[in-house]
Amino acid sequence: MRTIAASLFISLDGVVEEPSEWHFPYFNDEMGAAVTEQMADTLLLGRKTYDSFAGAWPEREAEGGEDAGFAKSLGDARKIVVSRQPLEFTWRNSELLRGDLAEAVTALKNEPGGRIAVSGSVSVVRQLLAAGLLDELHLLVHPIAVRKGERLFDEGDTALALELIRSETFSTGVVYLVYRPVRPSGDAA
Repeated sequence: MRTIAASLFISLDGVVEEPSEWHFPYFNDEMGAAVTEQMADTLLLGRKTYDSFAGAWPEREAEGGEDAGFAKSLGDARKIVVSRQPLEFTWRNSELLRGDLAEAVTALKNEPGGRIAVSGSVSVVRQLLAAGLLDELHLLVHPIAVRKGERLFDEGDTALALELIRSETFSTGVVYLVYRPVRPSGDAA
């Protein structure tokens, strides 16, 4: 069975909204390596994240600059977009997720292939966590309190237990944390 790993830029106070406004001063080669290691043959993206990626990465690939190789990898990956509205895709290898998210992702995990990556896409990450479908949560915690904006974990009725499986501190003060959800005894992953 394929695994799903979500990766998010997050501030010290839990904000994940608009990282483009606070993330870049902390980006360095260490973070670049961490982001590159998250590449997968399939990307599961929310519509807003897809729109952002599709608005930037194809052009960066065409320009042939320093990050053109990474941009090509993104373009070559299968991109499945979670949206309640029909979309027209201009970026190659893009498709709309059909049907119920939990059912479609369960089927996707059972398909042959490598790891499935989720980048950004906070609402998708929350739904996958709630459905027990997320295998790993990669957080790049930035040493800044943004103090406004959407946070990863919203109010809820139940606690979400996570087990730290890896951590690394970058020279910029960013802490790279990898968690896996703790499943209740008897639950299959």
